[in-house]
Amino acid sequence: MRQLLVINPNTSASVSNLLQRHVQAAAGLHVAVRTATARFGAPYIACEASYAVAAHAALDAWANELSQHQPQPDAVLIGCFGDPGLMALRESSPVPVTGLAEASFIEAARHGRYAIVTGGERWGPMLQRLAQALGHAHALAGIHTVAPTGAQLAVDPEAARTLLAQACRDVVRQMGVQAVILGGAGLAGMAALVQPQVTVPVIDSVVAGATWALRAHPVPPERKVPGFDVAWAGVSGELTALGVAGVV
Repeated sequence: MRQLLVINPNTSASVSNLLQRHVQAAAGLHVAVRTATARFGAPYIACEASYAVAAHAALDAWANELSQHQPQPDAVLIGCFGDPGLMALRESSPVPVTGLAEASFIEAARHGRYAIVTGGERWGPMLQRLAQALGHAHALAGIHTVAPTGAQLAVDPEAARTLLAQACRDVVRQMGVQAVILGGAGLAGMAALVQPQVTVPVIDSVVAGATWALRAHPVPPERKVPGFDVAWAGVSGELTALGVAGVV
């Protein structure tokens, strides 16, 4: 049975439960999914500062999971639509790694030009930068952020469905896109609810992440064993154990 490790880089247990439920449902019974929650950081990532800390928290959660007596993962999914720590974790992991945003960009681009709808106004430039860094900006027509964060939207699903459906319709009309990504761990399951009201495919970022984990990965990881090329100081014991020995 394949093992998929999902890392929630924020400290919200409710988001971890949402990720676990929706990723496992999308992956099916032939994949064992387990979700690790960040041991420090923000309850929900919605700004540059919380994003920066989340990258460290994602690496720490990964190192902590590897230290446990359980099957090692065959793939790792960063359960945040913004993929904090993606490049660092990919550099350090012997198995494939992606995040909700990268997986969604790949899925949406299969349909043509796409737009992103997500919660939290500060995510706009952050996601634009990520798409550029990952080489997906050419297919991204635009980003529409609604004022509430994903965490706030999850509190009132009915109101969220109305707001997000309208936002999706707006980007289709204004940008002429062939697909819309509904991005955010807190919005897992929302895409299926708004799809009947939108004329193009609405991509659920969590489902896209799970789907990626089931596919073949053409680029093999550079490492054969997990590790960091750093002699750490002042970080967790689990991170230190994966670093190189040396005197700082």
